[in-house]
Amino acid sequence: MSTRYDATRAEVQDWFDERGEPRYRVQQVWEAWYGRPGREVTTLPRARRAELAAAFPPALTVRWVRTGDAGTTTKWLLTTADGHDVETVLMRSPDRTTVCVSSQAGCAMACTFCATGQAGFDRHLTAGEIVEQVAIAAAAGGRVSNVVFMGMGEPLANYDATWAAVTRLHDDFGISARRITVSTVGIVPGIERLATESLPVTLAVSLHAPNDALRASMVPVTRRHPLREVVRAAHRYARSHGRRITFEYACIEGVNDAPEHARELAELLAPLGPLGRHVNLIPLNRTSGYGGRASAPDHLRAFAAELRRRGLQPTLRRNRGTDIDAACGQLRDRATGAPVVPSTRMVP
Repeated sequence: MSTRYDATRAEVQDWFDERGEPRYRVQQVWEAWYGRPGREVTTLPRARRAELAAAFPPALTVRWVRTGDAGTTTKWLLTTADGHDVETVLMRSPDRTTVCVSSQAGCAMACTFCATGQAGFDRHLTAGEIVEQVAIAAAAGGRVSNVVFMGMGEPLANYDATWAAVTRLHDDFGISARRITVSTVGIVPGIERLATESLPVTLAVSLHAPNDALRASMVPVTRRHPLREVVRAAHRYARSHGRRITFEYACIEGVNDAPEHARELAELLAPLGPLGRHVNLIPLNRTSGYGGRASAPDHLRAFAAELRRRGLQPTLRRNRGTDIDAACGQLRDRATGAPVVPSTRMVP
């Protein structure tokens, strides 16, 4: 049998059919699993509830949970049935409740300043394991309005499970496609495939450098997918869905935040026009495992001003959850005792 959030309606229907239950039971189960996560299916007889829970068990167990930012940020360290750790972050604000999900246990991208990348790759998550992270967060924090694939792993390297999870979040959790963000370091075939899908999710591309030489030293996949190819693929996605692309840029003092970097970045993104002007500037979340440090606030503002002068629309991201190791990979490293290094995939 499948785990709870990998199960299809057909599988649950077959299970009820074998027990002579009416067909409306499936809808009752779906309303409980997706509408009231974490609660029992109270519309079923108590004995049948226990059987259902045993037949379709959760895929993840909570190893750690920590809350910070005056209660607005919660992070879970979750363990899969085969013993791999993944991380999920819930972020609350007055106008939204966002869940940051992992798509893999570990990551094979090996970005030099990413905690998950340095820890290596364990395995892909299933669609159900991704969706269950949202269910866990919803059970603790109420209705989820936004989901971002910015946790552990590269979503487009696990494309089939990622897209199956997106579809389930849209169809069963009722989350608008425009409130689902898929973040990638630039897997060109994945971006091009995403452009053919029917749901217009938001695409975020992690750049972190404006030229291939610098970026390859930080994001090794650049050698396989150069920046010009990444930007062209992003442009195709933007045109296919009429959606603005968000470009993520982790600012590291003295590495990628000089005026000439702003000029190169503006030139790189110029072909996208209005759909490629949004650059999300992220102060590097410095920890002991990496020698770089975040751009100083005044330096960051000057960099943003230079981007603005050159026609881009920068925003400055406020790092959240720093008091609970909420950047990607940090909580798992705390749990295992490995050095904590900063992440390119910080929570928004």
